[in-house]
Amino acid sequence: MPNTSPETNVIAYRAAEQLLDARDPRGALKLLDPVITAHPENTAARLLRARAFFLAAQLRAAEQEFQLIIEREPDNAFAHFALARTLQRANRNAEAVRHFRLAAALDPRPDYLEAARFEQTP
Repeated sequence: MPNTSPETNVIAYRAAEQLLDARDPRGALKLLDPVITAHPENTAARLLRARAFFLAAQLRAAEQEFQLIIEREPDNAFAHFALARTLQRANRNAEAVRHFRLAAALDPRPDYLEAARFEQTP
């Protein structure tokens, strides 16, 4: 494995963000794997990797990564919302609604509230 100094990891993380913005999730994953190996506790890197898995349609991997983040940070509204989108994409709508509602309860942003569909029952 190449030198993984803190500076190298920051550069890899930033480059992975840019690749994800450019819709290259697989390229982002290649950069993030060594960062997460070096710093498995880094929630930001794991969140970025989960988003990359989602964009690469690796839904099971995305779900596992989002679940890990939620275990560590149960009040992370974005992680609940992203997990809900992942479950929705996997046609697991009842599970998705639960996480949409948790996201909206934690952070009442309009998009979270709309997705939560509080006026409907699951």
